[in-house]
Amino acid sequence: MPPTIALIGALDTKGEDFAFVKAEIERRGLAALVIDTGVVGEPAFAPEVSAAEVAAAGGLSLAELRRTGDRGGAIGVMAAGAAVLLKELYNAGRIQGVLGMGGSAGTTIVTTAMAGLPLGVPKVMVSTLAGGNVAAYVGDSDIVMLPSIVDVAGVNSISARIYTNAAAAVCAMATVTPPEVATKPLIAASMFGNTTALVSKCKAKLEAAGYEVLVFHATGAGGRMMEKLIREGYFVGVLDVTTTEWADELVGGTLTAGPTRLDAAARAGIPQVIAPGCLDMVNFGPRESVPAKFDDRRFYVWNPTVTLMRTTPEENAALGRVLAEKANAATGPVAFCLPSRGVSILDAPDGLFWWPEADAALFDAIQLITRADIPVQVVDANINDDAFAEAVTTTLLNFLTR
Repeated sequence: MPPTIALIGALDTKGEDFAFVKAEIERRGLAALVIDTGVVGEPAFAPEVSAAEVAAAGGLSLAELRRTGDRGGAIGVMAAGAAVLLKELYNAGRIQGVLGMGGSAGTTIVTTAMAGLPLGVPKVMVSTLAGGNVAAYVGDSDIVMLPSIVDVAGVNSISARIYTNAAAAVCAMATVTPPEVATKPLIAASMFGNTTALVSKCKAKLEAAGYEVLVFHATGAGGRMMEKLIREGYFVGVLDVTTTEWADELVGGTLTAGPTRLDAAARAGIPQVIAPGCLDMVNFGPRESVPAKFDDRRFYVWNPTVTLMRTTPEENAALGRVLAEKANAATGPVAFCLPSRGVSILDAPDGLFWWPEADAALFDAIQLITRADIPVQVVDANINDDAFAEAVTTTLLNFLTR
């Protein structure tokens, strides 16, 4: 049997578009299984999974959704139902990829359903929203967002090319087999541009010891993905040496990973080593995008689209409390390593963000609040120095080899 692509969206208002894409999938030798999420009218052609089945899986009948006329409520029900049915189809081996199309409502419904599938399952979403901030739709999944350019409102000279590209992409994804990779115990590590030197050294040491290190960019999305995979049991240990996303969460920067950052390893009970990497900085976009209330602060323009703002002693004290409280909740081995000569490249004795009083507030809070049985090691080094890399790596390896 050829691979089957689940084609999901509203056939009442976008039937022409879905019929075109269905034909494109089938023209490439794959099968299409169509799931209708339209609530208002009748489908333009018969799907394999009807809107009534989707609504029922979401907890209400299609007739009830139509009777109440609550658009927001209907989106929630259809999203929930689509998620249930899509996962059932995948678990049964009936689909090998997913392609969706739509505007704001369709994007919400389809990406909610896609997010319930495992990482690696091809997921392509053609959306009118894909040119903007899609974090709310992608979340911690691997959904590919493709801008529709024009509205999903009929086949024309522009949409035909976009739809063809989308069909070709998901079909190619569904027909490739990844190469075999030797499996080793996995370790998660968090990294930022300002801690790249540190993590590169740690990665080499850990790999020499027989582990595979997956590095997550601490950009909000990276932290959320790391937490997700920790929850799902991928890792035997965590080298969380770049906890900068908490600075954005606390102060209001753009790269927050949310208030559950640092929870997964604590709850999983796996060994973790924590360092306050890059907690000297809050991330914003271009310099002109920084809120006016921060005008008197210290800034560094990292590149034209990223502006870094130095955290204050008061903010650092609060961040230290957060990290300590997260560590205190750990059910497995955990330790802190604190670099006395700065927590980033910029926070070094000759760096623009060097502020010993701010770092002291951070370290003091961690040492004061952390449980007595949790080791807190102060290393006389900058976070990117060899001595600090040796300290955090040795600590984690000691946990792992007990």
